[in-house]
Amino acid sequence: MLAARGKTRQAIRDIASRVQPGMVEEDAVAMAKQVLLDAGLTLSWHPTRVRFGRNTIKPMRQASEPGVVLQQDDIFFIDIAPRHGAWEGDGGAAFVIGNHEKYARCARDAEAVFHAARRAWSEQGLSGEALYAFADSEARKRGWELNFDLPGHRVSDFPHAAIHTGSLAEFDGVPSAMRWILEIHLRHPEGRYGAFFEDMLLDDSYYV
Repeated sequence: MLAARGKTRQAIRDIASRVQPGMVEEDAVAMAKQVLLDAGLTLSWHPTRVRFGRNTIKPMRQASEPGVVLQQDDIFFIDIAPRHGAWEGDGGAAFVIGNHEKYARCARDAEAVFHAARRAWSEQGLSGEALYAFADSEARKRGWELNFDLPGHRVSDFPHAAIHTGSLAEFDGVPSAMRWILEIHLRHPEGRYGAFFEDMLLDDSYYV
């Protein structure tokens, strides 16, 4: 699982480095898929997503508005779920092009809320339900809405649904490390833009 996570995080960095202003979102998605294949990963159990600008507010199950072009000052995020052998990877992160401070703060806050919630889970033994209630509070403190259409999930050898089909936000037990994905999708309260960060639930030692 850790090897799959490591390859997923590296792929996110590689994809982000190739995203440039003027790209059409659909072309960025095609590029991201090729990056995964070139890294020896298998396109897996949910679509490869790169979302630009106004598409960053949409729930993941809702299709992007077609033809959106990345601007000189803009925000985008990546959401991938490749397989490394039999093992599921899943990860995402937001990035900013140019010098738009509000976009930059949204991207920073998505990761900050993720880590605040992850630490609360690690230190307090929070259930999945309590973990997302905590994340919701942290998002609101920062002036954002938390999208509960992205409620986290189990990961494992593929397919994880054979082990557990429910979401992390509905899990009433304490989730185990290295087995669950925490998803944080922040949205501007007026629906202008959003940012996303997701990774595996792990303690601080994996984030040094």
